[in-house]
This record gives sequence, structure tokens and C-alpha cells, in this order.
Amino acid sequence: MTIAYYCLLIAGLLPYIAVGFAKSGGGYDNARPRESMAKFKGRQARAVAAHANSFEAFPFFAAVVLLAGLTHADPLSVNALAVVFILARIAYIGAYLTDKPLLRSIVWMVGLACVLAIGVVAITA
Repeated sequence: MTIAYYCLLIAGLLPYIAVGFAKSGGGYDNARPRESMAKFKGRQARAVAAHANSFEAFPFFAAVVLLAGLTHADPLSVNALAVVFILARIAYIGAYLTDKPLLRSIVWMVGLACVLAIGVVAITA
């Protein structure tokens, strides 16, 4: 399940990539980061929201991938689902940044379905 473990690392980095889009748009004050980001509008505000959601999605994904490792779940299934999860999360951030709410919701559901599927694979191993 090496691929799934690499996906854990990538998933852990995605929130920082998302917030990088917010901070790179100007108006970010490192002395008052939360205050300045709370004032963001448009794409920058959506990037901050994608950042927060990426942190929210990470623990459940991490838990099921680690559970799959502990239960010696089928590595091909877990790896494939973990890759699809990462692709869905990247698409989610992209959809958020480009203000495509329907696409964002769809890829969010794909990511959640992957997490649930990894959990089922792990529990039934």
C-alpha cells in the first residue's frame, strides 16, 4: 500500500497548496493572518474555504488508509481508491477556485465515496 501512504502525504499537503492561492492574491498580512484572510473576497475567499475543507477531509481519509494498512486490506483496491480520492480533492480545489459549485459538490462526493470504500475494504479484510 505504498501508493496509499504517498497519497496520505499528498492529502496532508493539499490544504497548504489551497491557502497558497489565497495568500498569493495580495492583501495577506502575515502579522494578522486570520484577520486578513477573513477579509478576502471572491477567488481568495474560496481558496481559504478550500483550505479549511481540505483539513476537514484529511482525518477521515488518514484513518481509513491507516486502518487498511493495519488490517492488511487488498492493496490494489486501497491504492486505487486513494489515488481517486487525491484526484477528487485536487479537482475539488480547482472547482472551488474557479467557482463551479456543482462540480465542486460532485467531486466532493466522489472523494467521500472513496473514503467510505476504503473503510469497507479495511473492515472486511
